[in-house]
Amino acid sequence: MEENRNKSIKGIKIRSLNLAMIFVACILYLLLIYATFYASHYFSNLVSATEQFVTCEHNADLVQEYSDYLTEQARLYALTGKSEYLEAYFREILIDQNREAAIDALRSHHADDEAFIHLQEALDKSNELVGREIYSMMLVSEASGHHLKDLLSELPIDIPEEIQNMELSSADLLLNSEEMTDKAHDIVFGASYQEVKLNIETNVSYFLTHILDTHKKLQTDSTLDLKKALTRQQVLISILFVENVLTFIMIIQLIVKPLQIYVNNIKDEKKLEIIGSYEFKYLALTYNSIYELNTANEATLRYQAEHDPLTGIINRGAFDKLKQFFQLNPKPLAFLIIDVDKFKLINDGYGHEVGDMVLKKVARLLEESFRATDYPARIGGDEFAIIIADVSPDLAPMIQSKIVAMNETLMNPSDSLPKVSLSVGGAFSELGFTDDLYQRADTALYHVKEHGRCGCRFYEELEEQ
Repeated sequence: MEENRNKSIKGIKIRSLNLAMIFVACILYLLLIYATFYASHYFSNLVSATEQFVTCEHNADLVQEYSDYLTEQARLYALTGKSEYLEAYFREILIDQNREAAIDALRSHHADDEAFIHLQEALDKSNELVGREIYSMMLVSEASGHHLKDLLSELPIDIPEEIQNMELSSADLLLNSEEMTDKAHDIVFGASYQEVKLNIETNVSYFLTHILDTHKKLQTDSTLDLKKALTRQQVLISILFVENVLTFIMIIQLIVKPLQIYVNNIKDEKKLEIIGSYEFKYLALTYNSIYELNTANEATLRYQAEHDPLTGIINRGAFDKLKQFFQLNPKPLAFLIIDVDKFKLINDGYGHEVGDMVLKKVARLLEESFRATDYPARIGGDEFAIIIADVSPDLAPMIQSKIVAMNETLMNPSDSLPKVSLSVGGAFSELGFTDDLYQRADTALYHVKEHGRCGCRFYEELEEQ
């Protein structure tokens, strides 16, 4: 039976559903972590690309800026001859070296780039101008009556010997101070100098343009990758949300709702509906089986409590309840008391087994002779009674004829049972089962027994005599 019940149940198992939802949730969370990791990675790439571009732009600007700075100091010295510009110039090329530092900062990431070659060329051109600028300074120094070497020795800077040992050409030594000054100006202001400066600017600009294009593409790619990663995150979060909503819906449909219905069914003492998950359906089927068994047991116990075990008709206890019912619900009825005549002689002569068979036969005839709405009962050993509902005294002849027919059957048995007869006393009531109804029917029965038994008389008939 248990195996057949298991086979007949179809439904989702909570345990299987729970494992499936946990598995799906774990997969989604892992994918979400994976998408989050890549979103973070792409964001880092985007930040890194931006930082690299800023660094490249800054360092390229430094090359241009300090190349211009050297030009500016050289020109100021050429115009004023002040040593402060000389010191600032040599401090930059010998100590600070901002141009070289900017190139070195870019070298590790861009040494192989074609654009870096242009930036390196810009530095080389700037260094090429350094030689011209120093020569211009030598001319200015000579024009003012000093040697550059002497001026450099007064600076708080260690000057390399190759710079200290630089000499003017023999032709330039023959120039007067004004010509030397003019030539010095021409060196740092002339067209040739400007051409080299333009070349430096061109190379730096080329490098910046290339870096801008490269990093713009890198930023664009990183931005697209980041958007894709964020989109994946949004999709996964949406799926997780839908999964959670579905989980709540299934919990309500498979668990909460069946529980509410089951509680109401139990309160109303009904069988449980076969709904919900596999476990709840199994529970409902099991409960219903127990419920049906208990109902059947209760019906059996109630039948046994209310019916005579020998004859199968209602017993004295149930008959007393019927009396109470008809006392509380007054309506016209007839009440009969029935005795089996000389039943002790049958028991003594034929035995109790035959006596029991006679009692069963009498009970069967009572059920067959009267309506299904009438109430025959065994209220003693050989004493029976019957309540006939919704009858009036004018139906007394019909009831008597039924008793006559029963006695005819009992006195002429077609079976092996002995002859037997019934004495019946009855009474009518318009107000249900009144307190004196039993006494009146018993008086009528006594009259029948006193006048030969085997008959039926009503109390009302006796009153008319």
